[in-house]
Formats: sequence, C-alpha cells, structure tokens
Amino acid sequence: MNQSITAQSFGVFPIAPTPFHSDGRIDHDSLDRMADFYLSSGVTGVTVLGQMGEAPKLEASESLAIARRLIAHMPVPVVVGVTAPGFAAMRALTLEVMAAGAAGVMIAPPNTLRTDEQITGYYAQAVRAIGEDVPFVLQDYPLTFSVQMTPGVIQRIVRDHPSCVMLKHEDWPGLEKISALRRFESEGKMRHISILCGNGGLFLDFECERGADGAMTGYAFPDMLVEVVRLSAQGLRDAAHDLFDAHLPLLRYEQQPGIGLAVRKYVMMQRGILSSDTQRMPAASLSVTARAEVDYLLARLERA
Repeated sequence: MNQSITAQSFGVFPIAPTPFHSDGRIDHDSLDRMADFYLSSGVTGVTVLGQMGEAPKLEASESLAIARRLIAHMPVPVVVGVTAPGFAAMRALTLEVMAAGAAGVMIAPPNTLRTDEQITGYYAQAVRAIGEDVPFVLQDYPLTFSVQMTPGVIQRIVRDHPSCVMLKHEDWPGLEKISALRRFESEGKMRHISILCGNGGLFLDFECERGADGAMTGYAFPDMLVEVVRLSAQGLRDAAHDLFDAHLPLLRYEQQPGIGLAVRKYVMMQRGILSSDTQRMPAASLSVTARAEVDYLLARLERA
C-alpha cells in the first residue's frame, strides 16, 4: 500500500490527464507511459481524476479502473479526486480507491455554495460520508467552482477535521492567502497543513516563497516544477526564477480559459507521452494556427 498523504507532504503531485484513443476509449498504454514519465521526472506523488483528468466525463467503472491502474503502477502516493454531485457516489469511490491503496482523496466544493456556513457545512457532511480516517485534500479553486473560501473558512475546516491534511491552493490572486494561512500557523491559530498549488504552476515561483510546499498541477514539464520547488527550498532564488521564467511563455499560453487541457494534451503528445491528444466531448480543440504557436513555444523552450 502506498504511503498516505500527511500534513508534511511536499514536492510535486502532477494532475494526470486521462489518455484517450481517437475513438474515445481509454488509452491504457499511454496511461502506463505517463506514469513512468512522471516517475522519471522526480515527482513525489500523483493526482488522478482531477478537473484536468476529465473526471466528469468518465463512467464510474472507468474512474475506478484508472485509479487502480495508477496506484498499482506507481510506488509514490496517488491522490484520487472523488468530487461527485452526491455523497453516495463520493463515498463509494473513496472506499474503493482507499482499499486499492490510494494515499488520500481530493474534494472540490459544488458551485452552489455561497456562504461560509454552507462551505463548512458541506465539508462536514463530506467527511462523515467518506470516513473521518480518510486523509483528504481541500481543493480551493474559485475561478472554476465559483466558491470563495476565505483564509478563515479554511482555518475552520482544518480545525474541525483532522483528516484535512492538504490544501490544493488555486485562488488567483492567492499569494496573500498563503501568507495568511502560514501566519495563522505561526500564531498557533491553525495546525500545519501541506499546501500544494495549482493554476498550471503559473505563480509557483512566488508561491514557494510564500510558504507553499510544492505544486499539484498538470503542466507538461513536471521536471521543471520539481526543480523549481527544490531550488526554492534550498534558497537559490535567482536560479529558481531563471528556470521558471524560461517556461513562462508556455505556461501562460496553457492558462487560456477553455483550451488549457487541449494545449496540455497536445504538448504531452508531442513529447511522446500520449499517443493522442483526444478529449471526450464536450471539448475545446486547437486550431492549426494554435498548434503551430505551441510548436513554436516548444522550440524556443528547447533552445533555452
């Protein structure tokens, strides 16, 4: 069984896309190749069935099969996204993947939550549904889920639920939120939790300096993310920023709303990791011009 995530977890947990054949079937060979690629990049864990994993487009049996295959293939912790419209489905998937050896689960809030009480109440119900012994990642992604979690709300969830050991931080702008949470800890107002950041890694250089423990995102060069986190931890600020800056044009291009996954899958196909950049419908696709622009950015990155 892979080691569980804890409040001390750090490093890079890539969000794994789900590989498909051109006809929409799951591409298991690409899934295995992607797992090997992540391991060779030096990641400390992997997250599957996240937003960029097209989880809502999968059948329940497919989600479970993908999670089991990655868990069996990888010696590092595997976090599984179990977000679902109802708690019955969330509980069923959680029980299955934890039995298979998952390191923990990730739960995003439904976009119907508006007040602080609704948010904290939802996570209290979620914890009761999956079990208080299951370590979970609190996903804070207001740009997608339209749910605004203040530092105080996150503090309450962490206080009330010892099984909340990690925050996937994807607020934007969000640097001050990281500082506020770490300040709560230093003042003894909140226990320590791991903070891994998303948004494609677009602000990772400064997020590490603010107290983040690493990244949980799917940028197609996880080796860069790993190295930036390592350099930042060693206090090599200029080296970390120099490496990050070389990737910034491609990071920026990938963060365009609506086509981010299309760019990411195309890059991974160009790198020989995925056999196809197919997404399940509904999906946004890249035009011939957009593909040429990504190819140009890849060529520039290779020269850098």
